[in-house]
Amino acid sequence: MGRSGWTVRVAGVLAGVLVAGACSSGPPPPVDERPYEQQIQASRAEKDRIFRTDASVSPIPAGERATFPGLVYFPIDHRYRVPAALHEEQSDPPVVINLPTSSTEMQPEERVGRLEFTLDGTAYTLTAFASEGDLSRLFVPFNDLTNGHETYGGGRYLNLDRSAIGVYDLDFNRAYQPSCVYNHDYVCPYPPSENRLPIAIDAGERLRP
Repeated sequence: MGRSGWTVRVAGVLAGVLVAGACSSGPPPPVDERPYEQQIQASRAEKDRIFRTDASVSPIPAGERATFPGLVYFPIDHRYRVPAALHEEQSDPPVVINLPTSSTEMQPEERVGRLEFTLDGTAYTLTAFASEGDLSRLFVPFNDLTNGHETYGGGRYLNLDRSAIGVYDLDFNRAYQPSCVYNHDYVCPYPPSENRLPIAIDAGERLRP
């Protein structure tokens, strides 16, 4: 049985657990003063724990969770953590794009705007979406030249908490693969053509060698 859009909802739940939301209600969470590498490693360890133990969000089949060896990543690289400026679309009603998926279904995503950033001196853009009308987070699916051999052929994702100033911490060390990589019951949206980066992003989650 397919689970249309479920991979994005799972990602939102996991991101909410692993990364404090800047737009959440109530008092702000305490600042994590650990070194950046320790923060990344801790979030990865927590995600592995969730994948092994939390039946409500884990895409790992029940019979494989206890022996799940953990996710695999490229080495943490500060070069792949860059600021990005969001240029929001001014459209009423919002523009909705139907993304193709790993099944025959299409997945509607609200197009929020264009993230502009520079990596190794070259300017790039990625379209940011709001899944299921949730404007508190940005969903950024992307392709790059690692797809199909080092990473899932259908691309990877980023989730970003909304920023009041329009500048975002675009951290490819936090890029992750969709849930259909681990369980074919999940239906995963593919990035649109404008989100195909012409470079290899050797950061974030990867396939097991």
